[in-house]
Order: sequence, then C-alpha cells, then structure tokens
Amino acid sequence: MADIKNYTLNFGPQHPAAHGVLRLVLELDGEVIQRADPHIGLLHRATEKLAENKTYIQALPYMDRLDYMSMMCNEHAYCMAIEKMLGLEVPIRARYIRVMFSEITRLLNHLLWVGAHAIDCGAMTVMLFSFREREDLLDVYEAVSGARMHAAYIRPGGVYRDLPDTMPRHSPNKIRSAKSTEALNRNRGGSLLDFIDDFTQRFPTYLGEYHTLLTENRIWKQRTVGIGVVTPERALNLGFTGPMLRGSGIAWDLRKTQPYEVYDKLDFDIPVGRTGDTYDRYLVRMEEMKQSNLIIKQCVDWLRVNPGPVITDNHKIAPPDRESMKSNMEELIHHFKLFTEGFPVPEGEAYAAIEHPKGEFGIYLISDGANKPYRLKIRPPAFVHLAALDEMGRGHMIADAVAIIGTMDIVFGEVDR
Repeated sequence: MADIKNYTLNFGPQHPAAHGVLRLVLELDGEVIQRADPHIGLLHRATEKLAENKTYIQALPYMDRLDYMSMMCNEHAYCMAIEKMLGLEVPIRARYIRVMFSEITRLLNHLLWVGAHAIDCGAMTVMLFSFREREDLLDVYEAVSGARMHAAYIRPGGVYRDLPDTMPRHSPNKIRSAKSTEALNRNRGGSLLDFIDDFTQRFPTYLGEYHTLLTENRIWKQRTVGIGVVTPERALNLGFTGPMLRGSGIAWDLRKTQPYEVYDKLDFDIPVGRTGDTYDRYLVRMEEMKQSNLIIKQCVDWLRVNPGPVITDNHKIAPPDRESMKSNMEELIHHFKLFTEGFPVPEGEAYAAIEHPKGEFGIYLISDGANKPYRLKIRPPAFVHLAALDEMGRGHMIADAVAIIGTMDIVFGEVDR
C-alpha cells in the first residue's frame, strides 16, 4: 500500500485574506500546515526604479501608493530623507501638522486593519463600524489636500498648504433629506481643526464599541489566542518592527527611541504585549489607536494657538504662493523652474525612518548631485514580516493561516513595490 504523502495547495491569490495579490503555496498534512511559501511580485510596480527617472517632487506621489493604507506616513519618510540631504529646516507649525496627519493616518490604517482582520476570521460587523470612522478621517484628508487617499500633502520643506478655515459640508439631494443632511453637517460648522477636535472626543466611544464586539468575544479569542506566537528573541532576529515587535513584549518605537519632528514634545505611551500571539498584537494595535487619538488632540490644541508658516521660504525647494507667482516675475520663474526641472540635491546619501503604522518604514536615498535620485531604496515593514509567515504558520491549521496573514497587516503595494 502506497504511503500517504503531504499535498501542496495554492492558497490565493483570490482568497480575501491574501489581499488579492499574495500567492501562498501551502504544504499540508491533512489540514495542518507543514510549510508555507509566499510567492510575491504580483503587484510589482517598480517604484524604486521609476523614482530614478523622476525629479524629487515628481516621485513624491509614488510614495502614497506604496502602502495605500498609510499614505501620508510614506510621504513623511521620503520628505525627511530629502530634507536631511538638503539640510533643510522645517517650520515648527508644519512639523506639528505632519505629526497630526501621521497619527490620523495611523488611525486610518489600524481601523482598516481591525475591520479586515475581523472579516478574514468571519466577523462582519466590525468592518462596517470601522469604515464609519474612516469616512470622517478621509474627509479630513480631502479637506486639506483635495484627495481622499493619495494626498501628496507633505512636501520637502513642510506641507502643501495650511489647514483650511472651513470644513466642506454635505448638501441635500434626492436621496438625502434636509433633516439627515443637517445631522451629517452637525460637526462641520467650524474649521478643519474644530472637526478633528470633535472627532477626537467621539473616537474613544467608537473604540469601546470595537472592544465590546471583539475583545472578550469567545470566538475571536479562539481564533487568535495562541496563534502565530513569536518569542521576543525570534521577533528581533526576524527583523520585526512596529506592532509585530511590540506584541512580543519589546518596547521599541521610533517615536520614543529616535524621536523625529515634535514627538519628543508630546505625551503618549507605547503599548506592549506579553505572549507574542495574534491576540496580543490585536490588543497592541487597539491601544495604539487610543494613544494616536491623544497625540492628535495635543497637536490640535497646539495648532489652534500657534500660527505661522507651513513650508520653507526657500523658493528653490518649495513653490511661492499663488498670489506672488501671478504678480511677480521672479516668483513666476521660481515656480516654472521648480515644476519643470525640480531642484538639485547635494551629492551624498541619507536614510530616514519613521514609525509607520506597520513598523519601521525607511527611505534610503543616494544623490549624485542631479535633480533626480541616483538610487532610492525603500525599507518596508510588511515585506520583512511576510518572511516570517512560514515560521509562524507551521503546525497551525489552514484556517489559522488567515488569522496569521491578518495579524501581520500586510499591504502588497509596499511588499512588492
């Protein structure tokens, strides 16, 4: 009688937990995973190569499209690398705005993560709840940049423009009555800062709703407790960063250990886990949302009382304002040359890293003195985490592979680049 051998199964790329572009080859003994081999590259867009043929400003919108759940965080690291090479001083108000939007982006990322992770494991309601809050935050993105997702708002030397004094309002239409429109516009009567402030006051209630739905839910705990355990030593050896590392009990966060922008002026805590399993990583991210909300509130309070410039006045790096450009020949020339030729960056190299929602996101730039990067290398957190999928999945069931992919919070724009 022939021996029964393990069999190999293609898991994805169509499976919802595989996020559409991950082909996972699983070697199975019954339903138990013996080996997991992630095949990546289905979304490869050659971002690093494209950047070599674009000016520094033209390459900026590519950053939004890396991890398309953490748009402004990607831009932030890219601009910090350019500023480091130029020796550029960013106005303090712009730094507070950057931090505020980085934390808004962290909320956007974690809200989508908790909804998608829950739906991967069979819980539908959380996804609907989390998208309710994402709508408000995407409206904030749109108010400040004109785009709901790919903002291109953070620029070398600061941010594109100051925060608007008014918040866009909904209008009645044939499917929305005047009364429901009034309810939608209830917190849109003031400035953008008023709207964000109102959101920070409402958000703890929403977070409590997610906890009610999931945290003590016995099915959720059965799907996550003891799944994908990573010890602190292995987490370090595997190059984990962000919630994946902190979930294993190591308190490493670049906002505290290597502060950038104004994080050293803000008061917040770094949550860490104890067991290094999927449930601990869930709790870490949930607490991170609470801390991000506190940071946003502190930034709002500071920005209310501290006006000032939001981008460098060096017009070889940042464009002059529209009024000057249309009334002054010199400013018009600056504008024209900046957007046609870009700006040269001194020869050299620089690495800038931020505490991205998924971990350490770094940009390594090499300049040969031209107006385009000689070389751009992106250090994406999710790519590193995906490499541990085999180790984390061994001995678990097929259904647990879904929970392990979910706990990694991978987005393939940055994995494949």
